[in-house]
Amino acid sequence: MSLEMGESAANDTYKSISEPSSGSYRELGSRFLSFVYPVSTEVEIKEIIASVRKEYFDARHHCYAYRLGPSGERWRANDDGEPSSTAGKPILGQLLSREISDVLAVVVRYFGGTKLGVPGLIRAYRAAASDALDKSEIITKICMEPLVVTFPYPATDQILKIIREYGAVIREQTYDNVCKIKVELGRSRTESFSRVLLEAGAEIVPG
Repeated sequence: MSLEMGESAANDTYKSISEPSSGSYRELGSRFLSFVYPVSTEVEIKEIIASVRKEYFDARHHCYAYRLGPSGERWRANDDGEPSSTAGKPILGQLLSREISDVLAVVVRYFGGTKLGVPGLIRAYRAAASDALDKSEIITKICMEPLVVTFPYPATDQILKIIREYGAVIREQTYDNVCKIKVELGRSRTESFSRVLLEAGAEIVPG
Protein backbone atom coordinates (compact mmCIF):
# COMPACT_ATOMS: atom_id res chain seq x y z
CA MET A 1 0.00 0.00 0.00
CA SER A 2 1.30 3.43 -0.89
CA LEU A 3 -0.11 6.90 -0.61
CA GLU A 4 -0.84 8.90 -3.71
CA MET A 5 1.26 11.87 -2.67
CA GLY A 6 0.68 13.55 -6.00
CA GLU A 7 -2.86 14.38 -4.97
CA SER A 8 -3.37 18.12 -4.64
CA ALA A 9 -4.78 19.54 -1.45
CA ALA A 10 -5.80 22.74 -3.24
CA ASN A 11 -9.45 21.73 -3.17
CA ASP A 12 -9.27 21.12 0.57
CA THR A 13 -8.76 24.74 1.60
CA TYR A 14 -10.67 27.99 1.46
CA LYS A 15 -10.51 31.37 3.18
CA SER A 16 -12.62 32.66 6.06
CA ILE A 17 -12.20 34.94 9.08
CA SER A 18 -10.99 33.99 12.54
CA GLU A 19 -13.30 36.07 14.76
CA PRO A 20 -15.97 38.79 14.69
CA SER A 21 -14.99 42.37 13.94
CA SER A 22 -16.78 45.65 13.35
CA GLY A 23 -16.49 48.84 11.34
CA SER A 24 -18.42 51.96 10.43
CA TYR A 25 -19.07 54.56 7.73
CA ARG A 26 -20.80 57.93 7.63
CA GLU A 27 -22.31 59.84 4.75
CA LEU A 28 -24.63 62.88 4.71
CA GLY A 29 -25.71 62.28 8.29
CA SER A 30 -26.46 58.58 7.89
CA ARG A 31 -24.44 56.27 10.10
CA PHE A 32 -23.61 52.73 9.02
CA LEU A 33 -22.38 50.21 11.60
CA SER A 34 -20.92 47.01 10.20
CA PHE A 35 -20.30 43.63 11.78
CA VAL A 36 -18.76 40.46 10.38
CA TYR A 37 -18.88 37.02 11.94
CA PRO A 38 -17.40 33.60 11.21
CA VAL A 39 -20.36 31.22 10.80
CA SER A 40 -20.99 27.63 9.80
CA THR A 41 -24.78 27.14 9.62
CA GLU A 42 -27.87 29.05 8.57
CA VAL A 43 -29.37 28.51 12.02
CA GLU A 44 -26.38 30.30 13.53
CA ILE A 45 -26.79 33.12 11.00
CA LYS A 46 -30.46 33.61 11.89
CA GLU A 47 -29.60 33.80 15.59
CA ILE A 48 -26.90 36.43 14.99
CA ILE A 49 -29.16 38.55 12.80
CA ALA A 50 -31.92 38.38 15.41
CA SER A 51 -29.44 39.45 18.07
CA VAL A 52 -28.23 42.41 15.98
CA ARG A 53 -31.83 43.49 15.30
CA LYS A 54 -32.57 43.34 19.02
CA GLU A 55 -29.47 45.30 20.04
CA TYR A 56 -29.90 47.95 17.32
CA PHE A 57 -33.70 47.99 17.40
CA ASP A 58 -33.84 51.72 16.73
CA ALA A 59 -31.97 51.50 13.41
CA ARG A 60 -33.95 51.84 10.20
CA HIS A 61 -32.29 49.01 8.27
CA HIS A 62 -30.41 45.81 9.14
CA CYS A 63 -28.96 44.61 5.84
CA TYR A 64 -26.77 41.56 5.42
CA ALA A 65 -25.11 39.01 3.20
CA TYR A 66 -23.47 35.68 3.85
CA ARG A 67 -21.60 32.87 2.14
CA LEU A 68 -21.39 29.30 3.43
CA GLY A 69 -19.40 26.32 2.24
CA PRO A 70 -15.94 25.89 0.71
CA SER A 71 -16.99 27.53 -2.56
CA GLY A 72 -19.67 29.80 -1.10
CA GLU A 73 -22.33 27.61 -2.66
CA ARG A 74 -24.92 28.73 -0.11
CA TRP A 75 -25.39 32.48 0.01
CA ARG A 76 -27.92 35.22 0.47
CA ALA A 77 -28.07 39.01 0.24
CA ASN A 78 -30.83 41.00 1.96
CA ASP A 79 -31.64 44.70 1.44
CA ASP A 80 -34.07 44.93 4.40
CA GLY A 81 -36.17 47.65 2.87
CA GLU A 82 -33.47 49.56 1.02
CA PRO A 83 -33.91 49.89 -2.78
CA SER A 84 -33.23 46.60 -4.55
CA SER A 85 -29.55 45.62 -4.77
CA THR A 86 -28.29 48.75 -3.00
CA ALA A 87 -27.35 47.07 0.29
CA GLY A 88 -27.18 43.28 0.35
CA LYS A 89 -25.50 43.02 -3.04
CA PRO A 90 -22.60 45.42 -2.30
CA ILE A 91 -22.10 43.71 1.07
CA LEU A 92 -21.98 40.33 -0.68
CA GLY A 93 -19.60 41.82 -3.22
CA GLN A 94 -17.07 42.42 -0.47
CA LEU A 95 -17.19 38.75 0.54
CA LEU A 96 -16.79 37.72 -3.08
CA SER A 97 -13.93 40.10 -3.83
CA ARG A 98 -12.00 38.80 -0.83
CA GLU A 99 -12.85 35.20 -1.76
CA ILE A 100 -14.01 34.33 1.76
CA SER A 101 -16.79 32.03 2.91
CA ASP A 102 -18.41 30.89 6.15
CA VAL A 103 -18.84 34.60 6.83
CA LEU A 104 -21.85 36.75 7.69
CA ALA A 105 -21.69 40.53 7.22
CA VAL A 106 -24.39 42.77 8.69
CA VAL A 107 -24.65 46.54 8.16
CA VAL A 108 -27.00 48.57 10.34
CA ARG A 109 -28.12 51.98 9.08
CA TYR A 110 -29.24 54.96 11.11
CA PHE A 111 -30.89 57.37 8.68
CA GLY A 112 -29.52 60.89 8.85
CA GLY A 113 -32.37 62.72 7.15
CA THR A 114 -30.81 63.05 3.70
CA LYS A 115 -31.42 60.47 0.98
CA LEU A 116 -28.22 59.10 -0.52
CA GLY A 117 -29.61 57.86 -3.82
CA VAL A 118 -28.77 54.51 -5.37
CA PRO A 119 -25.06 55.20 -6.01
CA GLY A 120 -24.65 56.66 -2.52
CA LEU A 121 -26.28 53.67 -0.86
CA ILE A 122 -24.18 51.19 -2.80
CA ARG A 123 -21.04 53.11 -1.90
CA ALA A 124 -21.98 53.36 1.79
CA TYR A 125 -22.90 49.71 2.32
CA ARG A 126 -19.82 48.58 0.42
CA ALA A 127 -17.54 50.87 2.42
CA ALA A 128 -19.07 49.88 5.76
CA ALA A 129 -18.70 46.16 5.06
CA SER A 130 -15.17 46.72 3.79
CA ASP A 131 -14.18 48.56 6.97
CA ALA A 132 -15.22 45.64 9.18
CA LEU A 133 -13.51 43.11 6.89
CA ASP A 134 -10.32 45.19 6.80
CA LYS A 135 -10.07 44.61 10.54
CA SER A 136 -10.59 40.85 10.24
CA GLU A 137 -7.90 38.21 10.29
CA ILE A 138 -8.16 36.05 7.18
CA ILE A 139 -7.55 32.37 7.88
CA THR A 140 -7.34 29.21 5.81
CA LYS A 141 -9.90 26.53 6.58
CA ILE A 142 -9.63 22.90 5.56
CA CYS A 143 -12.60 21.29 3.88
CA MET A 144 -12.94 17.95 5.66
CA GLU A 145 -15.03 15.01 4.54
CA PRO A 146 -16.62 12.88 7.31
CA LEU A 147 -16.41 9.12 6.77
CA VAL A 148 -17.39 6.03 8.76
CA VAL A 149 -15.02 3.07 8.48
CA THR A 150 -16.14 -0.39 9.62
CA PHE A 151 -13.90 -3.46 9.66
CA PRO A 152 -13.37 -6.80 11.44
CA TYR A 153 -11.35 -6.61 14.64
CA PRO A 154 -8.31 -8.60 13.30
CA ALA A 155 -7.76 -5.83 10.72
CA THR A 156 -7.46 -3.11 13.37
CA ASP A 157 -3.69 -2.57 13.17
CA GLN A 158 -3.72 -2.34 9.38
CA ILE A 159 -6.70 0.03 9.30
CA LEU A 160 -5.20 2.32 11.95
CA LYS A 161 -1.94 2.41 10.00
CA ILE A 162 -3.78 3.55 6.88
CA ILE A 163 -5.67 6.19 8.85
CA ARG A 164 -2.42 7.54 10.31
CA GLU A 165 -0.60 7.57 6.97
CA TYR A 166 -3.39 9.53 5.30
CA GLY A 167 -3.55 11.98 8.20
CA ALA A 168 -7.24 11.34 8.81
CA VAL A 169 -8.59 12.75 12.08
CA ILE A 170 -10.35 10.21 14.30
CA ARG A 171 -13.55 11.63 15.82
CA GLU A 172 -15.05 8.51 17.36
CA GLN A 173 -14.08 4.85 17.62
CA THR A 174 -15.71 1.62 18.79
CA TYR A 175 -13.94 -1.73 18.95
CA ASP A 176 -15.81 -5.06 18.98
CA ASN A 177 -16.06 -8.04 16.66
CA VAL A 178 -16.98 -5.43 14.06
CA CYS A 179 -15.15 -2.15 14.68
CA LYS A 180 -16.26 1.33 13.67
CA ILE A 181 -14.17 4.48 13.38
CA LYS A 182 -15.51 7.90 12.39
CA VAL A 183 -12.87 10.04 10.70
CA GLU A 184 -12.49 13.31 8.81
CA LEU A 185 -10.15 13.71 5.88
CA GLY A 186 -9.30 16.38 3.32
CA ARG A 187 -11.79 16.10 0.46
CA SER A 188 -9.21 15.61 -2.28
CA ARG A 189 -7.84 12.48 -0.60
CA THR A 190 -11.07 10.62 0.18
CA GLU A 191 -11.21 8.66 -3.08
CA SER A 192 -7.71 7.21 -2.67
CA PHE A 193 -8.24 6.69 1.06
CA SER A 194 -11.47 4.78 0.48
CA ARG A 195 -9.92 2.60 -2.21
CA VAL A 196 -6.99 1.59 0.02
CA LEU A 197 -9.31 0.83 2.92
CA LEU A 198 -11.55 -1.33 0.72
CA GLU A 199 -8.48 -3.29 -0.37
CA ALA A 200 -7.73 -3.84 3.32
CA GLY A 201 -11.19 -5.29 3.95
CA ALA A 202 -12.95 -2.25 5.39
CA GLU A 203 -16.27 -0.69 4.40
CA ILE A 204 -16.59 3.08 4.05
CA VAL A 205 -19.69 5.25 3.99
CA PRO A 206 -20.16 9.03 4.24
CA GLY A 207 -20.26 10.24 7.84
